[in-house]
Amino acid sequence: MRQNWPERMWIVRHGQSQGNVARDEADEAGLHEIGIDVRDVDVPLSELGFRQAEATGRWFAQLPDGERPDIILSSPYVRARQTAKAICEAGALRGGPQKPIVDERLREREFGIFDRLTTAGTRARFPEEAEHRAMLGKFYHRPPGGESWADVILRLRSMLNTINLHYNDKRVLVVCHQVVVLCLRYILEELEEGEILAIDKQADILNCGICVYDFEPDTEGLCAPKLTLWNHGAPLEAEGAPKTAEPDAVVGSR
Repeated sequence: MRQNWPERMWIVRHGQSQGNVARDEADEAGLHEIGIDVRDVDVPLSELGFRQAEATGRWFAQLPDGERPDIILSSPYVRARQTAKAICEAGALRGGPQKPIVDERLREREFGIFDRLTTAGTRARFPEEAEHRAMLGKFYHRPPGGESWADVILRLRSMLNTINLHYNDKRVLVVCHQVVVLCLRYILEELEEGEILAIDKQADILNCGICVYDFEPDTEGLCAPKLTLWNHGAPLEAEGAPKTAEPDAVVGSR
């Protein structure tokens, strides 16, 4: 056994959502609010997002049976569950289609009073809080009623403990959100605040972009996560589905 680690773990951001599209439109128009009338948890995939998810599922399904994921874990948010379901239905898991396991600890970061606001909207409506965020930095800033990146990391440490307990030596596929992908990388690679924020600044995580960690013991039998693929969009290119990397639908989601 790999010290209770999985054999391999894929981390996949959900496909493009209607919230991603609405945010782009709001930013381009200089609006303060994002024009979407459902809770963030209920925001579905866009038509393109479904195509991205299906293409990603077929990419996994083309792997040899002994290399495909054994289990798929998903955020409870609709856009993530739809992505996970499409991946399952494409035959991505070993043994054929199965049902994703939903875990609320993989949910999107909660944005509190910043929910549905663009960056311009936050500065206009909550100037003191926006100034506080600029001073503290987004890693530690917690909007009233919401979460900081550090809060997300706390629940993800618990999530990884569950994976290690129940799925050691298995191949695990996780479907989640942009900030969650980055926070998992922070934990697995034991990064510092500045290091993960620098990675975040380089580029947005692709919708259905794939991150891969392998967990092979070294000569002393010790095991550490090894990043072998980062923000990989090849499945989308192979299927002709356009790559997108919009920030998530509310301010501060990067």
